[in-house]
Amino acid sequence: MSNVMRRTFQSFWPGRKGDRAASLSCRGDCARVRGMETLPDSILQAHGLRAAQVAERSALATIWRVTRGDGSPAALKVYHGSDMANEAPGFALMQALDGHGAALVHSVGRTTALMEWLDGPSLGDMVRAGDDVTATAELAATAARLHARALPCDGLPVLADWFAALFALQFAPDCPAPARRDIAAARALARRLLDSQGPARGLHGDLHHDNIRLCSRGYVAFDAKGVAGDIGYELANALRNPSGVPDLIRDPAVLRRRASVWAPALGQTPDRLLQWGAAKCALSIAWRAGGTLACDRELDLLSILLGLGRA
Repeated sequence: MSNVMRRTFQSFWPGRKGDRAASLSCRGDCARVRGMETLPDSILQAHGLRAAQVAERSALATIWRVTRGDGSPAALKVYHGSDMANEAPGFALMQALDGHGAALVHSVGRTTALMEWLDGPSLGDMVRAGDDVTATAELAATAARLHARALPCDGLPVLADWFAALFALQFAPDCPAPARRDIAAARALARRLLDSQGPARGLHGDLHHDNIRLCSRGYVAFDAKGVAGDIGYELANALRNPSGVPDLIRDPAVLRRRASVWAPALGQTPDRLLQWGAAKCALSIAWRAGGTLACDRELDLLSILLGLGRA
């Protein structure tokens, strides 16, 4: 990793001195944007923006399509809380990428992020339209661009911390025996994968079809979470995506084909990618369970992935 990249990454954390002016000036207004159709002037003025329109809204944040001072469109993500929750490390990682396979990040405050506008469509849209083969190839190419150079991992959470939720998961009295068995198998698998990691590197952490959209520079990733760990984890979540095609992502032939295309892009074997996919599926189940598992919509998918990882 170059010294320039390291300085870029370390200086980008939201809340550091250089990033605080804009966020401090609009912090109170940021908390009020949930449900609003008009962005407060204080936020627009802090970033030199105009013509804001709601593009997407979630429980965590609202994304606005805005116009910058030079007339170009941009995406302004305004968080509803007092900080970015678990998404701050991802913006640091994307700034370090500087547009190489990822959306450009123009500026970041404690509760706001101004980014390149991506017209789309997403690779998820491509799959839902029936072309998983092309989407699989484009996802591999995007992952290769992201990791063409080793990304910094200083200050990022590590995979072992994320997987603590799986290892601590408890079972409700009515949790089915097959679910208990598969979670136990996934725990053992996750421990083996974590113990056999390659050199730690910065990972997007949530790289899947609906987090990759088309722009004038080709397909680029966005919404990084930012985590340090084995590069084999990078496409683990993509195996169980996109949303809206439940039968497709449960087809063993599709999962094997995807793994065979993605593995070379990351310097991994297809089997290891499938194993990380099973481990990540179990981790997502643990996160949704909130500490105690009774049932989950992806227990059947977990069983399929575990079987493929053992094959």
